[in-house]
Amino acid sequence: MTYDRLVCANCAAPVSEGRCPVCRANRERMQQQGPFGGLNPAMLLTLLIVLLAALSVLAARTA
Repeated sequence: MTYDRLVCANCAAPVSEGRCPVCRANRERMQQQGPFGGLNPAMLLTLLIVLLAALSVLAARTA
């Protein structure tokens, strides 16, 4: 999940606005995690399986 959709429990404002110290800290933490930081391990595994399946189909079509 991206921080632009999160609502802070401390100030009830969007985290992306950074109104309170809690918002600013969470926004900074989520920015440092990178684009795949919000994905859970099951979703990463699913994406990997889909990628491998697509590569195997592509390899079978070219052979």
